[in-house]
Amino acid sequence: MARKVTTFFAIALATGIACTPATAQDTANKVAANTDWSVFVEDSPKQCWVVSAPKQVVNTQDGRVVAVTRGDIYMFVSFWPESDQLGEVSFMGGYPFADGSSVSLTVGDSEFELFTDGEIAWAASPEDDRRIATAMKRGVEAKVVGLSSRGTTTTDTFSLMGFTAAYEDALQRCGS
Repeated sequence: MARKVTTFFAIALATGIACTPATAQDTANKVAANTDWSVFVEDSPKQCWVVSAPKQVVNTQDGRVVAVTRGDIYMFVSFWPESDQLGEVSFMGGYPFADGSSVSLTVGDSEFELFTDGEIAWAASPEDDRRIATAMKRGVEAKVVGLSSRGTTTTDTFSLMGFTAAYEDALQRCGS
């Protein structure tokens, strides 16, 4: 898990997501944009990832919509050919998740559980990554529900328009 956290923050720095979403869209590592998903490539070591920001964000506490301050929110699928990790699904919530909590990811009729560590959530296994990616290729939107360390429930909705094209582009660039 430590490798995933380190690698994730390397992606964050490489794409500029520590800045604003607009800055992330202009980085030199961006090689393609497919509707709502963008493809990024790093050459040394070879890494590819697709990323999108949510189209809708709803924060609730005790059943009421509340205004909260969150950092950048992104969903990623990453490809690391040197370590044979292809299609690793992750979510950056923009806040620290509640200790011991998990994140729910729903695509159509399919539901998945992501484990959390700090502000990041991942699928538990490469098999889960493949199942999630397959659902995302077939889906229209993905809903991610998490619980912050302050007790706020967040629901982030991502469009999947362009996901398949972005995924296939990144896989072609980093699949071997």
